[in-house]
Amino acid sequence: MKVKYIIILIILGAIIVMIGVLFKIQHWPGAAKLLITGLIFKLVGLVLIIWKILTMDKFREFLDL
Repeated sequence: MKVKYIIILIILGAIIVMIGVLFKIQHWPGAAKLLITGLIFKLVGLVLIIWKILTMDKFREFLDL
């Protein structure tokens, strides 16, 4: 998976969380579902970006010092 798709996933998760916060402030129904969905998107994106960084050859050379 390309990094730009992972970044888009994280940004999409952040937008969904912001909409969920707006729903929560306004006491509209569905706020909890939006917050959970957005946080799951961000979590998956974070895990993917960490996996991508750890599997890079240059990063492994950096860790071996």
